[in-house]
Amino acid sequence: MSTAMQEWPRRHRITVDRYYRMAEVGLFQPDERVELINGEIIDMLPMGSGHASKLQRLAAALTVALDGRAILRPQLPLRLSEDSEPMPDIAVVALRPDLYETGHPGAADALLVIELSESTLRYDRDVKVPMYALSGVPEVWIVDLKANQLRVYRHPRDGVYAATEVRGLARMSLAALPGVEIDLSTLS
Repeated sequence: MSTAMQEWPRRHRITVDRYYRMAEVGLFQPDERVELINGEIIDMLPMGSGHASKLQRLAAALTVALDGRAILRPQLPLRLSEDSEPMPDIAVVALRPDLYETGHPGAADALLVIELSESTLRYDRDVKVPMYALSGVPEVWIVDLKANQLRVYRHPRDGVYAATEVRGLARMSLAALPGVEIDLSTLS
């Protein structure tokens, strides 16, 4: 037996395909909110009315700002790898005529991922952001609803974002879509 096994048991990770098979056979209740992160099934917290309202406002503003230049996917799967398929609060993805009917978008399709964080800032920052960076998602925003701040991550390189900044909730441009900007001050 290896030393590593004696010190800490190995986790049994699952793939996205296995995750879907589990759902097909009814291992998840229809109303269960779960996502697959690094091979582990993670329970998503229930969404409070404040979070839901801000998500709805942000989605509406982004829809207008995007003006048909990209697809907005609120709380829908984004397949990042064989063992990760999160459901970010918002994913802005490249246009595709079939609207991803034949398969969920992947990291190469993502232009921007947004996580609204009310009680999950540490998890979003320390687990999800590195996962997005490793997958090559070009830009991630964490909207910190408690601190009224925006954490911006851009230019993934070697599993980390080369450019990061923390700023107030104000007007923000999408790097992948020149000319598209959104006023985040309505979220504070």
